Amino acid sequence: MVRVFHKYLSLIISIQLLLWTISGIYFAFNKIELVRGEQYIIADKSSSIEIENLNISLNAKNIEIFKRLNKWIVKVETDSGIKYQDLFGNQVIALNNNQVIEIVKSKTTLSPIDAFKINKSSARSEFRGRELPIYKVKTNSTDNSNVYVDVMSGKIVAIRSDSWRVWDFLWGAHIIDYRERDNINNILLKIFSVLALLSSLSGIALFFNTFKRFR
Repeated sequence: MVRVFHKYLSLIISIQLLLWTISGIYFAFNKIELVRGEQYIIADKSSSIEIENLNISLNAKNIEIFKRLNKWIVKVETDSGIKYQDLFGNQVIALNNNQVIEIVKSKTTLSPIDAFKINKSSARSEFRGRELPIYKVKTNSTDNSNVYVDVMSGKIVAIRSDSWRVWDFLWGAHIIDYRERDNINNILLKIFSVLALLSSLSGIALFFNTFKRFR
């Protein structure tokens, strides 16, 4: 009875067990830093500045200062929302395509080809989890890298290459979530985890049963 149970249960979950093994091997042999494209980022050497005399609203909840194309920008978060301004309190507008390309040239070792703005998200998108709108910059690279840049701050929020796409697919297979690829609490993962446990336990029981009969 145990042998039959183990046989058919193993058959049911064999494909998923194989996917778990393949994805686990890929994760183990590939550094996540390289998959994320961190090797292409040029270290920012911008020096800090004093903020005492900045023209900033007193009701600001959070203030962040950074450089955007050699110009200091202030991000001010208030109860009414987020706004961007220069050091004198003047409003800062969103970046255009040419400015975004210039940012990618200066902040990465990649060679940008074209840039366009994305306003709507979609399932399994490379930039999921990032605030929209966002710029996608295509580059001339052997691994088909795309650079994603925030339209206001000019910060590089993601770099996606073929290595990342393979990782992303295998991660979806690993957690059995091929749609969103980030839900580790889905029902399929729970079912197959329990089935895998039962298969292991029945295999152990089968081993000791066979060993006992052999003796």
